[in-house]
Amino acid sequence: MTDAPIPQPGILELTPYKAFAKPKRPGRLIRLMANEGALGPSPKAIEAYKAAAGEIHRYPESGSGTLVSAIAKHHGLKADQLVIGNGSDELIELLCHCFAGPGDEVVYTQYGFVMYPTCARASGATPISAPDDGITASVDAILARVTPKTKIVFLANPNNPTGTYLARSEVERLWTALPRHVVLVLDAAYAEYVERNDYSSGADLAERAPNVIMLRTFSKMYGLAGLRLGWGYGAPAVVDVLNRVHGVFNVNAAAQAAGVAALEDVPFQDRSKTHNRIWVPRVQEKLKALGLEPQQTVANFMLVKVPAKLGKTPDEILAFCAERGIFMREMKTYGMTGYFRFSIGTEEENQALVDTLAECLGHG
Repeated sequence: MTDAPIPQPGILELTPYKAFAKPKRPGRLIRLMANEGALGPSPKAIEAYKAAAGEIHRYPESGSGTLVSAIAKHHGLKADQLVIGNGSDELIELLCHCFAGPGDEVVYTQYGFVMYPTCARASGATPISAPDDGITASVDAILARVTPKTKIVFLANPNNPTGTYLARSEVERLWTALPRHVVLVLDAAYAEYVERNDYSSGADLAERAPNVIMLRTFSKMYGLAGLRLGWGYGAPAVVDVLNRVHGVFNVNAAAQAAGVAALEDVPFQDRSKTHNRIWVPRVQEKLKALGLEPQQTVANFMLVKVPAKLGKTPDEILAFCAERGIFMREMKTYGMTGYFRFSIGTEEENQALVDTLAECLGHG
């Protein structure tokens, strides 16, 4: 007997995710911890969001049909293989609940998104970590951990928090070797930023494979993180299951309207990509000049190694910057010591970050 409700096994082993809390301090805040789009939302998305205000007493469109059609048109996809989520996090959670449970295993990469093991354990399944090759996912390591109990394999490509990616050929090799009852989830949240000839978001594989789903989000380049809007494209059998279990009105009306408008604003998308293309190498070079070791990235964020010779720990650097209103991401949550991560911001924000890091490291 107990005097309190008892949760399912494994739930109390989870550590609550600590999101950003706005500090109670005056002055400017520069938020570079969440990989949000540097340029904010599209002006057209803002207009659509405001226009939706007069209809918020109405339930949103069930199934997000208008948004589904817009995504299909914009990306050249089949509408009946799309599913919309309250952020891609909802789809990750639903995939675990629908395809994995007690006695099953869910494989994810060593430095993969923290929600993969969290959602696996919450569904009663056992999360299995596959070691990375340095800070890049390893197909061989993933396959070595696939057993008859494996029901899902999660691969973030590009990966957060490392900024690394696997080439199309490696993803194909992974899928080819997986049993067809295993769902391969390709989380391509940062696909819009990638400019590599050998990269694929996974849409082509998801369209033809019977056990693959690609996840995408409006939280990054489209600048709609606050509205929680994501989508998946995959095998009809997988998408059908998700469409059966998600909430009838899981995506709010304002998010749907803003999403449609954001897709239509191609010039804004081009500006966002150009901004990232310009500022990633610029910031990398400035950090190298300070003695830091920024890692190569194909996304809109940067993982930075702090050499011991600099005499500062990542915690000390993060604290120094936070005191001056600049907030970045610690990496101990991912088991990465000696690193920190930050998003590419506006020109002003990037310069403020570099100047503050210089001051912290004695270059001021």
